[in-house]
Amino acid sequence: MRSADMDAEASLPPIAQQPDASSALTRLVEIMARLRDPQHGCEWDREQTFATIAPYTIEEAYEVADAIQRDDMDALADELGDLALQVVFHAQMAVEAGHFTLAEVLHGIGDKLERRHPHIFSDADHSPGWETIKAAERASKAEDTSALAGVALALPALERAAKLQKRAARTGFDWPDPSGAREKILEELQEVEEAAESEREEELGDLLFAVVNFARLLKIDPEEALRKANAKFERRFRAIETAPGFADLSLDEKEALWAAVKQRQSA
Repeated sequence: MRSADMDAEASLPPIAQQPDASSALTRLVEIMARLRDPQHGCEWDREQTFATIAPYTIEEAYEVADAIQRDDMDALADELGDLALQVVFHAQMAVEAGHFTLAEVLHGIGDKLERRHPHIFSDADHSPGWETIKAAERASKAEDTSALAGVALALPALERAAKLQKRAARTGFDWPDPSGAREKILEELQEVEEAAESEREEELGDLLFAVVNFARLLKIDPEEALRKANAKFERRFRAIETAPGFADLSLDEKEALWAAVKQRQSA
């Protein structure tokens, strides 16, 4: 290693080390096994399947994100525990069915992280890039060779649209700049307006897909943008709905309140 590299490493702060969590993980695994015990376990836990638990897994992931959004570290610790339970729950059902074990899950993610960081865990001078490594992994499986392979169906629709578009763009199937995507939005908007009622849902879907594409080319995360828009709407609506007699106000009066709150909160 060059002297400059050694000096740079010497100036880095020490790596924060996690306390040993193996006993806590073992306890959680044992609790889950007991809850799933065919004779003495919890009736509700015994009845669950991968399919019935999946919605809870997604919900817990969203609750983790919500705690982060609120910068609530106590809630984050609690929600991460709930999410960890989901991993252990799925692994316990997999053991019972003879599919895989929790140890295999953990070794698998450890191997994957080392494989995707060759410049950290091997003698490689640099990484070819996360996406390049992932693409090579997908190709090695040889089940689905499409550039779109592996984009999870269960992702939120906006996020999945953005991922599909990014994958397609890597093959050269993309607008050269945002102006093309903007024109596509106008085209799709017109098609929504002209569509028969039976076709309107499909055309609206095309419009939303085009908006996501425009956001991607502007380097904006559409999911995050919409999340912030939701928060802004909620903040402003909560402010106007407390006005005396709000429910009985005319739309023009409510619009005036909205404009006032918007100006006040934007100042």
